[in-house]
Amino acid sequence: MSFASLGLAEPLVRAVNELGYTQPTPIQAQAIPAVLGGGDLLAGAQTGTGKTAGFTLPILQRLHAFYAENRGARRAVRALILTPTRELAAQVEESVRAYSKYVKLRSTVMFGGVSINPQIDALKRGVDIVVATPGRLLDHMQQKTIDVSSLDILVLDEADRMLDMGFIHDIKRVLAKLPAKRQNLLFSATFSDEIKSLADSLLDSPALIEVARRNTTAETIAQKIHPVDRDRKRELLTHLIREHNWFQVLVFTRTKHGANRLAEQLTKDGISAMAIHGNKSQSARTRALSEFKNCTLQVLVATDIAARGIDIDQLPHVVNFDLPNVPEDYVHRIGRTGRAGANGEAVSLVCVDEKQLLRDIERLIKREISQEVIPGFEPDPNAKPEPIQRRGQRGGNGGGANGGNGGGSAGNAGRGNRAPRAASQPQAQQGQPAARRDGGTQAKAAKPQQARGGGRPAGNGASNGGGAHANRNRSSRSGQRGR
Repeated sequence: MSFASLGLAEPLVRAVNELGYTQPTPIQAQAIPAVLGGGDLLAGAQTGTGKTAGFTLPILQRLHAFYAENRGARRAVRALILTPTRELAAQVEESVRAYSKYVKLRSTVMFGGVSINPQIDALKRGVDIVVATPGRLLDHMQQKTIDVSSLDILVLDEADRMLDMGFIHDIKRVLAKLPAKRQNLLFSATFSDEIKSLADSLLDSPALIEVARRNTTAETIAQKIHPVDRDRKRELLTHLIREHNWFQVLVFTRTKHGANRLAEQLTKDGISAMAIHGNKSQSARTRALSEFKNCTLQVLVATDIAARGIDIDQLPHVVNFDLPNVPEDYVHRIGRTGRAGANGEAVSLVCVDEKQLLRDIERLIKREISQEVIPGFEPDPNAKPEPIQRRGQRGGNGGGANGGNGGGSAGNAGRGNRAPRAASQPQAQQGQPAARRDGGTQAKAAKPQQARGGGRPAGNGASNGGGAHANRNRSSRSGQRGR
């Protein structure tokens, strides 16, 4: 299967091929036809599966076809992509620009921590696609510097992380300001009850795509536990890095303070290291990521939230210096390695305090992680566990919040439960077409819908730009948006 066979125009295929991609990944093979069909989509995809291209490419195709058919149409914000962090927003918009190299579409990225004025200037010049974090988008909406009246496509990327960071209320405020008639795409690495509730309130008879088992880790990642006393973790980490000559090591800590302290200690050990977290300035975070990506920085120490958006091909090593309080975060963390079929290694340094966290993780991923005691770092068999501070609490060893939990229920908006229709079955082989329930080979397209007026992009995104509009009339549901 090729990208061209999925209905993408030649300029998009050319840009993708120039980036070294010749075959779509399973999520791309299933999501691209579904998005081109114009219907809503609920996609379960882990980090590193190529999900960003799974929604950016068909969005670019639809807008490219729209402007080809409507040459006099004014430039307007027609697609909005919401992400939980600045880094992920920047990464997604970078992908949009790379894929749109040969089509005349404009995009911009908007997040906090930097001046809002350049973002306002970009909006004044006219953009087709906006990638934003919820808070900064609301700033623009309140200042009336962004016009979303022509919006046709909304994407919630890494929706599970947005809920975990407490963005549900911001998301609802954004939804309340968007046109009722639009296509909604929700991507999440995990399917918690909160995600299901959000999907039910947001999506209209969505296609359901899952390319990996729920809440599981990729088979390409070699996972290992090194038991160690809590006060010897840093010493063991330094030993492992030197012993195995590791480079490009992404290390996770539970707190911002812990990230700073570990980076300082590693630097004193002669290992180049920097920390990124929410308290760092945007310029400092950008610099650290840049040096890490180009291999001038050996170790990047990060909190869970700050690490979202780190997109590095063939990242070899991920280390859990602290196990996460939430088991799903373990899946997110180690998903930074072993991406797109490449092999990766995930090492966790586990002390006696974290044994219950380890059991929770193994229960989630439905497998026991192998353990290896490193000679010279044998844990004290008589050590007693000490309590680990949970999110939102202060003080203690390794305590504190690194972003807050405030997920909460997304709410059902008073609507009945709907079972999403399956666009395809889970797929194991890359580049193969999705299988339908009836045994066919094409991803199930959205049902034909009534044409939408107002000069919006057509739902049938064939490369020639033809086809009738496939967007639905949702006027009866407009009052439920953003509740």
